[in-house]
Amino acid sequence: MDPFYVLLSIGIYFGILLFISWVTARKADSDAYFLGNHASPWLVVALGMIGDSLSGVTFISVPGKVGTGQFSYMQLVFGYFFGYMIITRVLLPLYYRMNLTSIYSYLRERFGVYSERTGSGLFILSRLLGAAARLYLAVGVLQLFVFQQLGVPFGLTVFLIIGLMLLYTYRGGIKTLVWTDMMQSGFLILGVVLSIIAISSQLNMGFTDMVNTVSGSSYSKTFFWDWKEKNFFFKEFLGGIFIAVAMTGLDQNMMQKNLSCRSLADAQKNIRLFSIILVVVNVFFLTLGALLWIYSEQIGIPIPEKTDHLFPSLALGPLGAMAGLAFILGLTAATFSSADSVLTTLTTAFYIDFLGLDKGGEQVNRKRRRIQIHFVFAILLGLVILLFHAFNQQAIIDTVLLVAAYTYGPMLGLFAFGIFTKRKVMDKAVPFICILSPVLTFILSFFSKQLFSGYQFGNELLIVNAGFTFAGLFFTSSPSQTNPSRL
Repeated sequence: MDPFYVLLSIGIYFGILLFISWVTARKADSDAYFLGNHASPWLVVALGMIGDSLSGVTFISVPGKVGTGQFSYMQLVFGYFFGYMIITRVLLPLYYRMNLTSIYSYLRERFGVYSERTGSGLFILSRLLGAAARLYLAVGVLQLFVFQQLGVPFGLTVFLIIGLMLLYTYRGGIKTLVWTDMMQSGFLILGVVLSIIAISSQLNMGFTDMVNTVSGSSYSKTFFWDWKEKNFFFKEFLGGIFIAVAMTGLDQNMMQKNLSCRSLADAQKNIRLFSIILVVVNVFFLTLGALLWIYSEQIGIPIPEKTDHLFPSLALGPLGAMAGLAFILGLTAATFSSADSVLTTLTTAFYIDFLGLDKGGEQVNRKRRRIQIHFVFAILLGLVILLFHAFNQQAIIDTVLLVAAYTYGPMLGLFAFGIFTKRKVMDKAVPFICILSPVLTFILSFFSKQLFSGYQFGNELLIVNAGFTFAGLFFTSSPSQTNPSRL
């Protein structure tokens, strides 16, 4: 596909984002930046969360991985669905009852300031790495198929994309993002649907033929029952439940949008609708992956060394202009939705949990500091993307889930201990426990084959990590006469 048309598509898309930002950010104050003045329509939030959850990882990495993992990813997605139900019944009521802006303020009220900063620090680390991994994938594809042909170096491409995101996020914050994310989710889903249509057309398949071909292929195998393997059903399903709880319910990036809804009831409706749509959309992505592999086999195209490159190499090559346009449409949406809201929520976490700037000070100085923090995190995000470019060698979806297992595990243990026990924790010991737990988890995972007769840990590493944290908190705590979980 001609790079000129790719850049034109990106330019038009970016123009739409700037227009939305201009409309929503007028007269935006701190409350609009952090919580959208508590006026975000729940349906808009629900649709916007789709793009933030899927991003470029699902758009590129999940279809590419179908060749080796079949539809096993759906085992994880089914777990997500039940995890979101836990969020609606347990976490959202807690956050709304305490009227939180940063969800890690709960840890300060329950345990103390060291716990709050530990939880917030884990979020910052995890989201910085996770957002960088997602954005690296999308930017890498644009670099390979567009900017490299124009002689633009990868580093310049990275900071160009981040600079574009800064232009429409630094003023309006959440008030802007709930609307831009909704638009980007729509383009992301449209991109995958148009891609499926384009490939089916190339294979001369109608809808029924496509369904029969995909369901009858070896790629459609969904459930796996070898307990020693990473894709064993119960590992994936249980891992999915706790990944959803941790990466959505304990994630400032996802919860800040929910806290911007008008009421708890609206936020709960948002999560319920989002959980249903997410299952359906992931079926689309896996179907797309199966069609990509089937198409490659039929026309004899060699599979790229990195399966993440399968979709872009076909869409921007032999599949034709329609597939190329659909791919660019979806990828552009994924590129911006994967990291724009992260800059706002990283700023929120640091601004409130580490600097305590929500507690006082002049409005002008607080706004200036907020913008400075926003820009610093943008630079850090760019630097981490460059590190991924230098060292990452596996499918990005695996990288994202591995990062989650090690960073969200202690957070899951912290919140679980706070909500479901009455014990009083040694606040100063919490950072050490949350460092030791991932270390023990890594050691256990590294030697799992030798210790457990060939057993390999998968996404259940998150549960193991949380378990170590919970145990550490228990043995360093003492009984309490009050019920802190009711704060």
